[in-house]
This record gives sequence, C-alpha cells and structure tokens, in this order.
Amino acid sequence: MNNQAPEPPPQSPIKIGSDHTAMRDRNERLVLSIIRRRGALAKSEIARLTGLSAQTVSVIMRALETEGLLLKCDPVRGKVGQPTVPMRLNPEGAFFLGLKVGRRRTELMLIDFVGAPRASRVARHDYPTAEDTIRFARGAIDEILKEMPPAQRERVFGLGIGAPFQMWDWGAALGLPESAMSDWRERDIRAELETLYPWPVMLENDASAACNAELLFGGGSLPGHFVYAFLGFFVGGGLVMNSTLVTGPRGNAGALASMPVPDATGGQCQLLDVASLSGLEARLRAAGADSAFLWEARDHWELAPETLEPWLEGAARGLAHVAASATALCDLDAIVIDGWMPEELRDRLVAATAREIARIDLSGSFAPAVLAGSAGPQARALGAASLPLSARFLTEVDLPQEPEG
Repeated sequence: MNNQAPEPPPQSPIKIGSDHTAMRDRNERLVLSIIRRRGALAKSEIARLTGLSAQTVSVIMRALETEGLLLKCDPVRGKVGQPTVPMRLNPEGAFFLGLKVGRRRTELMLIDFVGAPRASRVARHDYPTAEDTIRFARGAIDEILKEMPPAQRERVFGLGIGAPFQMWDWGAALGLPESAMSDWRERDIRAELETLYPWPVMLENDASAACNAELLFGGGSLPGHFVYAFLGFFVGGGLVMNSTLVTGPRGNAGALASMPVPDATGGQCQLLDVASLSGLEARLRAAGADSAFLWEARDHWELAPETLEPWLEGAARGLAHVAASATALCDLDAIVIDGWMPEELRDRLVAATAREIARIDLSGSFAPAVLAGSAGPQARALGAASLPLSARFLTEVDLPQEPEG
C-alpha cells in the first residue's frame, strides 16, 4: 500500500548552484513566507511583522537577494526620510515540478517561485496504472528539463505528487476488473521516481494538494479556517485551520468523498456519489450523449438542463451538509469550492450550495460562507508542485490582522 499516505519531507541537503548550502534557517523561511503572503515589502515592514531587529532583517534579505530568491522593487519615496526599497519574490529563484495523477488525466507541471506555470504535459487515459504513471512522469520530466536553460535546471528543487490514496480501490467505481489497478498496491511511485532525480520527491493526497495550492497561490482573501472541496472525477477535499493545511496522522483529514450525506430519497450516501464529475459523466452516458469532452477541456460544456440540473441539485445538497457538519465540528468560517469545470458552472454550484445551507437547521451553530476557489482547475497539479516549495522554503506564519480602512 505504497501510495496510502504521504511521508515526511526528505532531509537530504539541496544546494543553490554549487556554492551555497540549503537555506534552513527559520527566520529566512519566515521572511519568504511573509513576502509570499503579503507581496513586496520593505525591510522596516518585515521587521514590524516578525518582531526581528532591523539589523537581522537586513542581513536576511541581503542573503536572500544574493541567493537569487528576492528582487528589489523601485524605491518608494515618502513625505520624510530616505526612500524605502520593497523586495519581492524572484520568479526565477526556484522551480518545482508537480505530478497530478487523475482517474482520467495525469498531468506534469513546472512552476516558478511565485507559482506561475511554466510548462506542462498531459496524458489522457481510461484509468491510470502505476507503470504508465511512472513512464509518463519520466518522459515528461526529461522533456521539460531539456527545454530549460541550464541556469534554470540548476534551480529545480523538487517534485511533488498529488494522487488519490488507495488507488487500487477505485477500479470497481470505474467499471474495471479488480486486477486492472492492482499494481498500485505494490509500486511506490514516490520512491521509484526519487531514485531517478537529484531532488526530493513528496507525495500527498491530490485534493489536499489542491487545497495547498489555494492557500499559496489563490488570488482571493481566504478566512483562516475553512473546508475545501475540489470536484474532479471524484470529489475530494482539505481542511484548513489557522491558515494551515491539516492533513491528519494518516493524511486523510478532509477526506470529503467518504462523508455521509442525505440522498434524494431520504436515505444516505457518500458525498462522492452525488458531488463527483463521474456522476455527471454517468448521466450523459445514460442519455446517450458523448462524455469525452468533460476530460478534454473545461472552458465550456454543452449540457442539457435535464442532465445538469439533477446533478447540480444533488451536489449542492451534499456539499451544504458537509459544510454544516464540518462547521459544527471545527468552528469553521467557510467552505471553498473549486473543480475541473467551467467557471460559470462552479459559480452556479457555489450559489446553489449557499441556498441549500440556508435550508439546514443550524441552531447552536452558524452558517458558513460559501466561496469560490481561485486556484482553478489546475489546482491539483499546482498543489503537487507546491509540496516541495512549502517543505523547502516556507514556514507557518501567524500575521497580525491589518486595521480596516
């Protein structure tokens, strides 16, 4: 059961170029984390936020600039005193690879230090096997590395893998023979890929990885405590407390797919039965319509109302009950919904979920906000690439709230 849960990040040293040892000082991670969270900042502002002395911050930022991780912005002149020089993350400072293993699509993505995608490769399939996944990953990584200038290749710092856990259990749901995906029980794709490359390889549940992408790269203003739902072939999720992804001792915190919710007949089912794109695919096939377009592109889907509306209603009802239950248990602020779907459909799902929450008796609790995710359909690949970024360069930060106005 080799893809059952993530392992701790490897501790082998990594180098920037050939002359500098890896940055391991927590204060440096703290400075990078704050700049990532707040954007370009001057040394004085970082000193205020961290409580570090001005001299310490100056030394840290000079070192990070020398390492190529920070860049100076244009000076900002105030009414009095010397101009300040904010510093920002250098997109060219580091690069990371992310491998997203999906039931219909597997994707390899390269991102830069600010999380912008630089290259990607996609393989489509009826179902993934461990052997095919490793073969695809090797070919895609080697192609992308070959296309990078040597200076950039030296700054690749790791590979993250976002994959559903217990992959072998999904064969029946895909209508496959029991043996079709059995090689996932025996193969450790993280360990196998790590032997091929000079950087660490990390594994996380694909939905939890997507949640991490929302935390790091999402453009919205997120609350500190929320449950995250990503609708792919199967729905998955993540749990965020104190602005930090919580994965639990077995990596299954926020495993929304397994949560019991009401079905349309007064009984119960699991969330994956009503809020997964596999259900929408099944409705299309039952209507005699082609469903391949669901996995080819997500910008625009032509869906008949009699196919879409029942699925949308069931997905919203299930997500609403998950949000209400999670809020009562963990005192959350919101549910954040994203997925492999057109933005217009995601926004309709968000609105429908909010209406369903309003129908639930929340006496003794309160209604969580329903927010649209901003990382988008590539969240799982972005999240996979964010794993080595977080492990190598970031730390948890608890920033003071800025006054409004």
